[in-house]
Amino acid sequence: MSPRVTSRSSRTSALRTRAAVLAAGFGVSAVLGAGVAVAADTTSATNSASVSVSGVASAVEAQAAAQAKAAKAAAVAKAKAASAKKAAAKKVAAKKKAAARAAAKKAVSWVHPVRKYTLSASFAQAGGMWQSTHSGQDFAVASGTEVVAAHGGTVVKAGSNGAGDGPAYGNAIVIRHGNGTYSQYAHLSRIDVRVGQVVRTGQHIARSGNTGNSSGPHLHFEIRKTPNYGSAIDPVAFLRSKGLGV
Repeated sequence: MSPRVTSRSSRTSALRTRAAVLAAGFGVSAVLGAGVAVAADTTSATNSASVSVSGVASAVEAQAAAQAKAAKAAAVAKAKAASAKKAAAKKVAAKKKAAARAAAKKAVSWVHPVRKYTLSASFAQAGGMWQSTHSGQDFAVASGTEVVAAHGGTVVKAGSNGAGDGPAYGNAIVIRHGNGTYSQYAHLSRIDVRVGQVVRTGQHIARSGNTGNSSGPHLHFEIRKTPNYGSAIDPVAFLRSKGLGV
């Protein structure tokens, strides 16, 4: 009887041990499964976070690129505007310089017949000292003041008695210029050129005086269309047209 009882008890213990082992195995599997699930969730969350960060970075980069492009376009536009403004200013300066050169050239081609003068009797002025009206412009200067050729040309008249135009002019000179215009200088105290002599612009030709029909020392200056009396035009307007201030 005893051996049989012992065998049954041993079998029962073995079954219980096996059950415990199986249960433990199931527990381990459950724990492992739960761990795998948690790991999977963590990996998914990490991947989602990575995707989100990557998207934000891409957006920031795109915005930075757009801003850089806009800044570059603004800089190019500003540079073009500055270049256009500079070109316009340069063009204006060039025009002014050209105008100044033209005025200077025109002024150099004609000069005042005397320096440091005072304007007295004017062209076409009426008065008892003239047969009709005044035929030139008087430059009041001291007797002996240097008189120069207002423009280059050839002396066609020089002498007393107005060089043929009458005693009212006293000692006088007439110069023919290349453009068909003539200039006359009268009431001179001294004549320093001769007929046929070629003179240049600004060259000394005489000394002012008070000869002829004169009320005081001065230079009587005319611009004529011919070498003779009666063809005079306004000398002040003529000289101003040549760029001279009178």
